[in-house]
Amino acid sequence: MEDFSLKNWIPYGLKNQDGMLLCNWLNTGQEPFVKPFFDETISQIKSKRRVGSFTSSSSLSMMEDWSGNITGISPGALIFHTSRCGSTLIAQLLATANQHIVLPEVPFFDDLLRLPYRGQSFGNEEILNLLRAAISYYGQVRTGQEQRLFIKTDSWHMLFFDQLRALYPTVPFVLMYRHPAEIFRSLKKVPGLQSVPGLIEPAVFGFNPDEMYDLDTYIGMVLAKYFQQYLNIIAQDDNCLMVNYNEGPMPLINKIAAFTNTPLSSTDLAAMTARSQYHSKRPTEVFVESITGDVPACLEKAMELYLQVEEKRFATA
Repeated sequence: MEDFSLKNWIPYGLKNQDGMLLCNWLNTGQEPFVKPFFDETISQIKSKRRVGSFTSSSSLSMMEDWSGNITGISPGALIFHTSRCGSTLIAQLLATANQHIVLPEVPFFDDLLRLPYRGQSFGNEEILNLLRAAISYYGQVRTGQEQRLFIKTDSWHMLFFDQLRALYPTVPFVLMYRHPAEIFRSLKKVPGLQSVPGLIEPAVFGFNPDEMYDLDTYIGMVLAKYFQQYLNIIAQDDNCLMVNYNEGPMPLINKIAAFTNTPLSSTDLAAMTARSQYHSKRPTEVFVESITGDVPACLEKAMELYLQVEEKRFATA
């Protein structure tokens, strides 16, 4: 297999075939990874390359074995977030620079992390080895310009902090968040996977799967879990940067660049400033800021924890 090249190929999905877990592969060519979410990038590539009913598949063990022949860039930062807190826009700004590979909410990474919650008997070390291998494919140098790799996680991946820190003990972690009432209103308007009971396994959040919750209560519980996890992380890890949405996109970019030792040219900053004027998920739409109103009762615990996180941020500023 010495001459078997997987340059530009990525594992992008899992499937169960006759009791065996397989991963599907996609040739990305030199298609830029610039969509707000990586599932959109996958859809675009599949459409352009006319990927139909025939797929290339392998076992997960082969995916891991083959990764030894891949030259990938190691992550320069992992960006965690509470959702609806500007993380998508920050990822979009970073992606304007050709030297950056930005991976926003890659479905395959989530598939691997959540394997134990889906009845799969994978040990923690095995999953981390698979995840490390998968990231090496996504971090390939495809155009010759790539120098830095940023991974924006799914919001619930902060609950896998211990595993991810074990995988990348020296990589800077960015902790993004926002006022709970603003997150709440956004999730009520356009729900996310984490905000609808049952879409993400309750055990991921440490919730009782037999309990039933109304939507508002559930969102409040998830946000409280997120802010409590941030406090847990801050207490044990000093290689983390706390940033609040209300600081503004370009100040956030400058803070993240300084924290992660990422050089940005005047051209990079000009492109990022221009992009920051538009909606994170709809790049042609001018962004209109939402206004914080009353705080719903279901957010009482989340607000208490949010204020504690804010105190920690101000203390380390």
